[in-house]
Amino acid sequence: MSASTDDFDEADDGGRALTSAESGALERAAEAALRPKSLADFVGQEVVREQLSLVLDAAKGRGRPPEHMLLSGPPGLGKTTLAMIIATELSVPLRITSGPAVQHAGDLAAILSALEEGEVLFIDEIHRLARPAEEMLYIAMEDFRVDVVVGKGVGATSIPLELPPFTVVGATTRAGLLPAPLRDRFGFTGHLDYYRAEELHRVVTRSAGQLAVEIEDAAAGEISSRSRGTPRIANRLLRRVRDWAQVRGDGRLDLDAARRALDVYEVDERGLDRLDRAVISALCTRFAGGPVGLSTLAVSVGEETETVETVVEPYLVREGFLTRTPRGRIATPLAWSHLGLAAPEPASGTTPPLGRF
Repeated sequence: MSASTDDFDEADDGGRALTSAESGALERAAEAALRPKSLADFVGQEVVREQLSLVLDAAKGRGRPPEHMLLSGPPGLGKTTLAMIIATELSVPLRITSGPAVQHAGDLAAILSALEEGEVLFIDEIHRLARPAEEMLYIAMEDFRVDVVVGKGVGATSIPLELPPFTVVGATTRAGLLPAPLRDRFGFTGHLDYYRAEELHRVVTRSAGQLAVEIEDAAAGEISSRSRGTPRIANRLLRRVRDWAQVRGDGRLDLDAARRALDVYEVDERGLDRLDRAVISALCTRFAGGPVGLSTLAVSVGEETETVETVVEPYLVREGFLTRTPRGRIATPLAWSHLGLAAPEPASGTTPPLGRF
């Protein structure tokens, strides 16, 4: 198995790393020991698991590689894990790369030319492939060949290089950014949804067993309820609770240890961290609940606009703490009550939008 991805170390930014679904190099190393190795061990995503099982069983019955597969959904839900399971179920090697790592057609040509028959090529964040590499991938996926250009200018010659049959498994968090020609070349598309609390409870319990620690059901439930519907976050919180129990507790992962550990890391009972609470607090206390523009809101909490828009807001909107309107961001009654504040009565006038929407 080979890997070519952008690696970033895991950092603890006041709790933000704990509740972010993104992962860095150290995070991926910690996750590796907890990944399920087969579809039978994979928790949740019943529809996608059933669909994948049919595709893989049919391909094995025909003795041919399955069609190319696209896995979409928010980060941290198991797209990379499923790619590894696909290769394991097929008993073939897995080659891993990522869209940002393939910036030139030559990079992709080198990867494709090294593939063996039946091998699985996993491309993470496939929507971020460079355009020249993307166009080369079209031909490779459909005709199993790459055209290598030798020379420059009028003397350049295109030499077709035949490739053995292989399977591309693409993963994307933003399926809408995939160009139609690339999307149409995938024979199977599976979308992963956020996990229910009972599914995350099973994830936490299974991961505790992998870590050789005992956990009470109440503690597993507490961790799963604060995990934003994301297994990656659930496993991360489990490791932090284990650390607290080892250093400051008696080694038992009970409800008290879970609550006290998550309080230390500022992850509250709704899964909100320091930055989440700072955003809704600023919205409620500084701007009377809004509407307020995105750039103004970002400046008020000392963060970049992109961080607030892409990292903080999706969860707050999904959970009903704020809404996006043409005039700006508005706090919901849930945001006020979560902060222990009384929501003001709707004003008769209107407030002009502040900053960028």
